[in-house]
Amino acid sequence: MYNPKSDKAEEFIDHNEILNTIKYADENKNNPDIIDEILKKARLKKGLSHKEALLLLDCELEDKNKEIFSLAEQIKKDFYGNRIVLFAPLYLSNYCVNGCVYCPYHFKNKHILRKKLTQDEIKKEVIALQDMGHKRLAIEAGEDPVNNPIEYILDSIKTIYSIKHKNGAIRRVNVNIAATTIENYKKLKEAGIGTYILFQETYHKENYENLHPKGPKHNYAYHTEAMDRAMEAGIDDVGLGVLYGLSLYRYELVGILMHAEHLEAKFGVGPHTISVPRIKRADDINPDVFDNGIDDETFLKIIAVLRIAVPYTGMIISTRESKEVRKRALHLGITQISGGSKTSVGGYVEEEKENTAQFDVSDLRSLDEVTRWLLEMGYIPSFCTACYRLGRVGSGFMKVCKKEEIHNFCAPNAIMTLKEYLNDYASKETKEIGEKVIKEEIEQITSQNLKEKVIENIKEINSGKRDLRF
Repeated sequence: MYNPKSDKAEEFIDHNEILNTIKYADENKNNPDIIDEILKKARLKKGLSHKEALLLLDCELEDKNKEIFSLAEQIKKDFYGNRIVLFAPLYLSNYCVNGCVYCPYHFKNKHILRKKLTQDEIKKEVIALQDMGHKRLAIEAGEDPVNNPIEYILDSIKTIYSIKHKNGAIRRVNVNIAATTIENYKKLKEAGIGTYILFQETYHKENYENLHPKGPKHNYAYHTEAMDRAMEAGIDDVGLGVLYGLSLYRYELVGILMHAEHLEAKFGVGPHTISVPRIKRADDINPDVFDNGIDDETFLKIIAVLRIAVPYTGMIISTRESKEVRKRALHLGITQISGGSKTSVGGYVEEEKENTAQFDVSDLRSLDEVTRWLLEMGYIPSFCTACYRLGRVGSGFMKVCKKEEIHNFCAPNAIMTLKEYLNDYASKETKEIGEKVIKEEIEQITSQNLKEKVIENIKEINSGKRDLRF
């Protein structure tokens, strides 16, 4: 039976509950009265259940679908305003002992170049990222207890935080590594990580086990219960995600919302972020062999429904997606995007002669180009990491966010970090439009005291000070 408070994966991600939810959606997806009731609840901006969310996703009524997309856009603005956080992935190692059939790092792939960065190589990669203007990284590594033990990850985090090049500094390191023990999660917490990210890949247990035929990742329960261990270890913020295209997307939407409901029920804090990757071509991986690929329109509706169902969560889209898809996704709920990304080990310093990438990048633009693009669309590109370093994390962050008050911190901090970027890294064209946007955004601040403080801090940044924050 479905039990969101259960410690067991197969009870808080209950297969029969998902099937019953899908059946309910099939029967009611074109019932305008039920859809209206769900939309009425959604306008309260307190979220939706997995059952209600799937009904919106399956809805075929054109007028109701317009309401769904419009509501998603409004909820995104109400909770997160027009700021978009920028980050980059940093691949440390592609050694891996797992047999995941959708990832080129699988242990059977004998022709991919295996590489693990030394600490000196990590320094060079971080300096390259700092010189672009990045302040926030997500580190990635394959699962390999010999080549990538927890000690290597911890040393790498320490190295990343230690590097100060010119005005550059990485202020938040998010970590995307394999499911591990409570003891190791405590070590990551002590190392000062930001969000612990782990993609479920698929919530369908049978498919999960078939897609992960060998290696420690084959254990569905251990993997699915990883977020519980992370939060029990004291990690405040966790990030969920599935890889769309591996299993039926309706099943995955219900599964990830059930996981969010579980975290809320057990810990009082839902996921800090939800990522929405789609399977992409990479080395020996051909996405066309998977039967569950989704088109752009379905993908964008998933994003809209997730935004409505979990209005408080940050939502992430990577350079897997094209410029056009990312543009449309931003309007519907995305709050974080990567820019100038490399998905290969050592890719920021030099191009590899042999491929070490985990997936092909669709959006190849530089960070400066992505920043200017966001500015031209009326967004504030944000390099802010203030909440994490000031203790607004976990339940503290959620309390502020759910009251729709997080923008009181985020907007001023976004403005100031954008100003840092413009002064230190931006091209002439980006700086011109960025300065104009900053002036306009300052005028939008309703508190006179806050406005005056932001103006004062901008002057401080112009005089050489950095890392000013509310």
